Amino acid sequence: MKTKIGPRKTRKEHGKRAAEPWGASDDRAGGAIDRFRADLELPCSFRVFRGFRSTWLGAACAVLASSGAASAMAQAVPSNVPGAKPQDTEQWTPVPPVVTPGATSTAPPSDAIVLFDGKDLHEWVNTRDKAPAGWSVANGVMTVEKKAGNIETRRSFKNYQLHLEWRVPVNVTGSGQARGNSGVFLASTGPADAGYELQILDSYKNETYVNGQAGSLYKQYPPLANAARPPGQWQSYDVIWTAPTFAADGAVKTKARVTAFHNGVLIQDDAVLAGETLYIGKPTYKAYDRAPIKLQAHGDPSPPLSFRNIWVRELPGK
Repeated sequence: MKTKIGPRKTRKEHGKRAAEPWGASDDRAGGAIDRFRADLELPCSFRVFRGFRSTWLGAACAVLASSGAASAMAQAVPSNVPGAKPQDTEQWTPVPPVVTPGATSTAPPSDAIVLFDGKDLHEWVNTRDKAPAGWSVANGVMTVEKKAGNIETRRSFKNYQLHLEWRVPVNVTGSGQARGNSGVFLASTGPADAGYELQILDSYKNETYVNGQAGSLYKQYPPLANAARPPGQWQSYDVIWTAPTFAADGAVKTKARVTAFHNGVLIQDDAVLAGETLYIGKPTYKAYDRAPIKLQAHGDPSPPLSFRNIWVRELPGK
């Protein structure tokens, strides 16, 4: 059975609506939208068109209105202090100093002290007798001379940010602690290996005790991750050193703290040291004020490591 479709109704056949001029209902809709927009103080304005488009524009405006209102409410959370103003919590001084970053993320910024730029060792001395450092420099690289012993900076530091790059030779030999061993002492507090050591070692597929691998605060904290690259590739340490402080009688006021990154990977997260590095026994503190930074010439039989691009930024105390 077919349904018979009658003729389309004219607007006159819609009863009361027939008396309305064409678009009058749309005008009412547009007026409602305008009032809705005004009530919500919308930052938008648009022309309401005749016909079905007013419906779409009205819906869009409603979405914008609810979004804008929610945003305004999020930024106007009432304070729990009567009469409080945004200006009450604004700080204008002291103004931070302007520091120009290096051309790359590893280049020294404008306020850095460059400790090795590939040219010479004038910033370094032999730890044992403060004579010239005695390590070799060639092609922009400093290489350990094991017979010369440890070297340290001429200058002394307290709190600082340190960047240095190091490389285990591609022809490295040995295993465990006898494979590419060295260290950076964040504070050299005496001859030989006295101080606070961040371990340097070939830890790429080289098993050893975890608080003695690369990135460990030697014999105190293992690294949070093993970020070692293979021998022959350059690696980097970026370190924040907060020196310990002492009372007049030598008692510890605040302990040393270290945050460090190995090849951009966080390996020490505000680690609190129990004292200076000791190979045997428990770490202890001894009072000092400022100290050099030291590089270790370890006595293991493997070929020597190399260093480059070493710089430091002094930081204020906390």
